[in-house]
Amino acid sequence: MQTTRASAPTTAGRVDTDTAASLRERYLELLKNTLSYSLWEEPGMPIDTITAGLGFPLSTTGKMIQSVLRPFGMKLTYSRPGVGSREEGKIWPDQAFTMVGNLRLNQLQAATETVVKENVRGDLVETGVWRGGSSILMRGVLEAYGVKDRKVWVCDSFAGLPKPDVKNYPVDKDDMHYKLTFDAVSLEAVQGNFKKFGLLDNQVVFLKGWFKDTLPTAPIEKISVLRLDGDMYESTIQALDALYPKLSSGGFCIVDDYGLSRCKQAVEDYRKKHSINAPIQKIDWSGVYWRK
Repeated sequence: MQTTRASAPTTAGRVDTDTAASLRERYLELLKNTLSYSLWEEPGMPIDTITAGLGFPLSTTGKMIQSVLRPFGMKLTYSRPGVGSREEGKIWPDQAFTMVGNLRLNQLQAATETVVKENVRGDLVETGVWRGGSSILMRGVLEAYGVKDRKVWVCDSFAGLPKPDVKNYPVDKDDMHYKLTFDAVSLEAVQGNFKKFGLLDNQVVFLKGWFKDTLPTAPIEKISVLRLDGDMYESTIQALDALYPKLSSGGFCIVDDYGLSRCKQAVEDYRKKHSINAPIQKIDWSGVYWRK
């Protein structure tokens, strides 16, 4: 005689709400710490990398010292500042995927989570992305919350910053950002960084070119998070002119370079022109945001 035994209820494939929230939080913390390279000590940056990044050749003396050290597998390097400087994004990182410190990454995560939870309509846009770290974080938040109906727009020349257009933007006179080869990261390299985190898919849209050529006609309908990282007056004001009108009520406008005088003036000029009175909230020494 064959008997059967009732099977016990199973919870395989199901995760309770508290556990899901905990796993999501742990994933996003790990993502941020990896993007900022906070889990490891940043190695000293080679002196010749710094001088090249600034658009200046290594001095003759420096070249001589490098030539002596090279056979021994050694280089002249610049040692990194302490943890506090990394938290606030005050270093040029050699290994990190972002120059943004954890304070600004935390705020960006909170902003993205807020628009998802409050159902503020629109995509997420970053203008000026370097190696893509902040955009990768926004895509990671969408992934963690299972959001499938929003895109992350990754907008950059992928060739550094433009030479100052003094005729139209006299504030940028003498700006030297265009000489910083360190700022120039190719489209392929940024796409590769998204792929490393398993976040390169059809919810990520790359917009390549100077802002004046790409942003005014970009097929972006609504924006919930707008993150500006253009350094210069020109790059900041062009992004605001083209995209801020598309920012939804309740959306976040985040400015990475408010600590730079040219960027700050562009923000203040735009806010005054359009009677924007929303209070500016400080994130750290450079980053600020407000909600529309």
